[in-house]
Amino acid sequence: MASSVIVGTQWGDEGKGKIIDIMAKKADLVIRSSGGNNAGHTVVHGDEVYKLHLLPSGILYPKTTCLIGSGVVVDPKVLLGEISEMNKRGVTCDNLRIDSRADIIMPWHRELDRLEEEFKAKQTGVNVGTTGRGIGPCYTDKARRVGIRMYDLCRPECLKKLVKNTGELNNLMIEKVYGGQPLDLDAIFEEYKAYGEQLAKYEADGSVITFESYNDGKTVLFEGAQATLLDIDFGTYPFVTSSHPIAGGACIGTGVGPKLIDEVIGVGKSYTTRVGNGPFPTELNDDLGDLIRNRGGEFGTTTGRPRRTGWFDAVIMRHAVRVNGLTALAINKFDTLSGIGTLKVCVAYKKSDGTVLKDFPVTLEELADCTPIYEEIEGYDGDLSDCRKFDELPEKCRSYITRLEELCGCPITIIGVGAGNDQVIFR
Repeated sequence: MASSVIVGTQWGDEGKGKIIDIMAKKADLVIRSSGGNNAGHTVVHGDEVYKLHLLPSGILYPKTTCLIGSGVVVDPKVLLGEISEMNKRGVTCDNLRIDSRADIIMPWHRELDRLEEEFKAKQTGVNVGTTGRGIGPCYTDKARRVGIRMYDLCRPECLKKLVKNTGELNNLMIEKVYGGQPLDLDAIFEEYKAYGEQLAKYEADGSVITFESYNDGKTVLFEGAQATLLDIDFGTYPFVTSSHPIAGGACIGTGVGPKLIDEVIGVGKSYTTRVGNGPFPTELNDDLGDLIRNRGGEFGTTTGRPRRTGWFDAVIMRHAVRVNGLTALAINKFDTLSGIGTLKVCVAYKKSDGTVLKDFPVTLEELADCTPIYEEIEGYDGDLSDCRKFDELPEKCRSYITRLEELCGCPITIIGVGAGNDQVIFR
């Protein structure tokens, strides 16, 4: 038996979908444990490119059970659209299961998301930069115990009562707090009743499925969404998501204990990117940053927004190693940096008072006061895309990888040298 957790180590968009898809080929169960359709995984499968938002990456393998766990918030309209699109492309989703406890994103969540962002922008001039898909408000309803769950969605008598009660509460907030227009709750009930009828066949107890699969000696893969620095507790708060994308969230969002976790693999890039607002110490606001963005295709899977780009930050990676308990790293896109000249790696931060920090700061204010302390490493040249063994990489590229391992305190066992699933090196 074996179970693996895959987590993002930076601000997301590290290529988790690729690594998960590679590992899903050998998995019996793939679990999505947190987040919602604010996440996007791009999977290159043969000659086909799939952009997944709610479906676990193992969905491409019909013999692999794919579970949307209790920690995920589900927009049923988006999920049904994704299923339909996959079916059109010849991918069956009969292997999908959705935990009965997963909370459902309702129209008022999307409306509140929009209104809250506008309100914050007027107050401070800065907003969090959410995707506007209702993720945060849905988690808010979950925390205050008025949410609508998958179980309720699939049972019209439960759904009707909750749409009335929770809908009226959220309509009051929309109208009285933000000055918006209240939503038609009767129309919402009819719409979501139909969604429930279509999704009912996927409903299941995810905790039982996971526990029994592990005990039966099956291979279990926990798929992370977002990344370490977007964690509600250990990320760059308040510019974070509303759930726990760190390794511990895999247990919380699935309903099993940490004893079932055998390894934790952190996925990163040979440089750093970020989407949305907030401090970014190694950001490159110059032609080199644009070059890395364009060469690396750094545009959001979900939003299409250009990602902010910067040098590799070992302070961030050490933070990810610690809070996730990483046993190995999978670093993508070494091919992107080929031929750009001297490389820089952030090894520590320096505050305005001269204090040097080797550990990632706790507060946003402290991070905003930090400038990177760089170590320069000689760059490498050449096309890496056909390399399949570590020794086939240019010597200077191997040196860069070895130095990253030393600075991060974690072995790099998977090396990405291109977009394709076959363009990886296993050490």
